[in-house]
Amino acid sequence: MAKQREEFVCTGCGAKSPRWTGQCVGCGEWNTVQAVAVTGGWSARGTGTAARGRAANLAGPESLEDLRGETAKARPTGIPALDGLLGSGLVPGAALLLGGEPGVGKSTLLLQLAALQAALGSRVVYVSGEESLAQLRGRAERLGLLGPGLMALATNNADEALGALAEMGNKPGLIIVDSVQTMASPRAEGIPGSVSQVRAVAGELVEAIKRSQATLVLVGHVTKDGQIAGPKLLEHMVDTVLYLEGDRRDYSRVLRVLKNRFGPSDELLVFTMEEQGLSVVDDPSTFFLGARDATLSGAAVSVAMDGRRPFAVEIQALVTKSFLSIPRRAALGFDNNRLHLLLAVLEKRLRLPLGQSDIFVKQGGGLALRDPGLDLGLAAAVLSSFYDAPLPEGAVFWGELDLNGHVRPVANHDTRLKQAGRLGYGPLLHSGTCKTLDDLRRTLFGKA
Repeated sequence: MAKQREEFVCTGCGAKSPRWTGQCVGCGEWNTVQAVAVTGGWSARGTGTAARGRAANLAGPESLEDLRGETAKARPTGIPALDGLLGSGLVPGAALLLGGEPGVGKSTLLLQLAALQAALGSRVVYVSGEESLAQLRGRAERLGLLGPGLMALATNNADEALGALAEMGNKPGLIIVDSVQTMASPRAEGIPGSVSQVRAVAGELVEAIKRSQATLVLVGHVTKDGQIAGPKLLEHMVDTVLYLEGDRRDYSRVLRVLKNRFGPSDELLVFTMEEQGLSVVDDPSTFFLGARDATLSGAAVSVAMDGRRPFAVEIQALVTKSFLSIPRRAALGFDNNRLHLLLAVLEKRLRLPLGQSDIFVKQGGGLALRDPGLDLGLAAAVLSSFYDAPLPEGAVFWGELDLNGHVRPVANHDTRLKQAGRLGYGPLLHSGTCKTLDDLRRTLFGKA
């Protein structure tokens, strides 16, 4: 019998500890360290005849130059925009991980992908550990996705999912496991969703998929801070990590690539949630801009970058007199600390009495961006609301503000310039046309 030992593992980040602690030393979370039973252990030191026999069966290193064989071609997903996002489509033997908050549309997107693959002649198996077959059929019927070739399996046993992959005859080209946190392997300790079970289930599935011509898609839950649940090793085991984000109360969704071995890792795709599922937005450059009234104060248009894609977004600001001892500051779609920093720069360099005002800012359209090029647009919106004067119609802004009130150039300047020209914006205010905050105020409001 193999000797059992006990390890203490954090369920949030997977960090190991020699003893139990109330706070994880890796992620700092409280009450996430649990005891996990570990059977035996692998040792590289083998002695005796049995060890020499095992060593004889191991494959040795080979010369990459001498290897011959055809590289498997990727299969189209059925959504051209998704093919471009992944690099070339669904690569045989590849494993993908899709994360996102509950209810954002992960299962809907994957059910659409499964139906498209089945319509293209590929056999698909949708393994669900959360829904019954009747629930899956009802959702597929509601979305109009029922058709031949789309197989489903409702189970929490990882061996049954592996059995669907190893089935002789017409083997599947796509395996979807929804979700990896609901599956359990009999060869691992713990309950489904624990670190040991997630690691074991994902390892067995990825190892099996590498020996086949199928593509594996794993669905991962997220923690309260938006990270994919389970050990960080899970993201290293797969070839591609996707994240679907968006507000469940909104109709827009953004699919981001966080890791990709077959293509760019800084791309994104915008969807709209409709009655028949998720629909791709062909030109998202002005999707988040929406209808706007240029005669109102406190609104500025900025060209921002998310990955390699430019977006025209509206930045809204409201500056109003405060009746509180400590004025309020609120940001929606912005980093709150960055807002405080920019307001301090405006108050110091332009000598504005912003300390007596409540200030609220948000990004229109529900898109949250972390582009430093939004600084100049935010400053323009705050000044417009403070003076209660609208900005010039068609004006667009991008640039980073430093603590001295100077406008610094930002990355992808040429891309932003071309996008603004394509959309017919003007005047263009950036580091080349506006050097300081004083220049910005003088250009917009004629005030020195």
